Amino acid sequence: MVCKENKEKLKTKMDNLKILVVDDDPVNLKLVKKRLQKEKYDVTTAKSGSEAIKLLLEVFFDVVITDLMMPEVDGIGVLETINEKCHQTEVVIMTAYATVKNAVMAMKMGAADYLEKPINFDELFIRLQKIATLKFLAKDADDLREAMSVTEENANSTIQNLEMVTSRLSDSCSRARSLLINKDIEINKRVNLTLEILSSYA
Repeated sequence: MVCKENKEKLKTKMDNLKILVVDDDPVNLKLVKKRLQKEKYDVTTAKSGSEAIKLLLEVFFDVVITDLMMPEVDGIGVLETINEKCHQTEVVIMTAYATVKNAVMAMKMGAADYLEKPINFDELFIRLQKIATLKFLAKDADDLREAMSVTEENANSTIQNLEMVTSRLSDSCSRARSLLINKDIEINKRVNLTLEILSSYA
């Protein structure tokens, strides 16, 4: 099973990011959720990595902000699931100072960024703005590629139609020429037959 993908275009660079916050610390989870909601983000929370993975397979999220150190399924486990099944979801790792090296490793595995605890929310909002901007640009690029593909298909169809018309017109001209030079047919009849052939393409 793969996660659902969001096909809707972001209305603005900062607006409507759908965010999943994952942390086994209920105090930090509540704090991050409150601050994000204050900035008008659409926020869902998960109290464990396993709960986060279950949500990811049911709902699309633009961004997952996950604690690195959690029992059972940790932040790396969440990241691995996203890499495998949720290719349009970005990951920001929350980590304590002692595990910064692990956070750097997570970035090498595809995480967009990391933040040390306690979270500096100004830095978090800057990272989210960067992610939203990149998503906005990527969506515009996808729209442009789709429009170019449609234009190319229409052009190919038009060319094929023109080739068919040209072939039929060439055939008619050849038939008309043969009629006009056929002296076995009375001249007026030749002209009338030729006009009939050519008038069908007028």
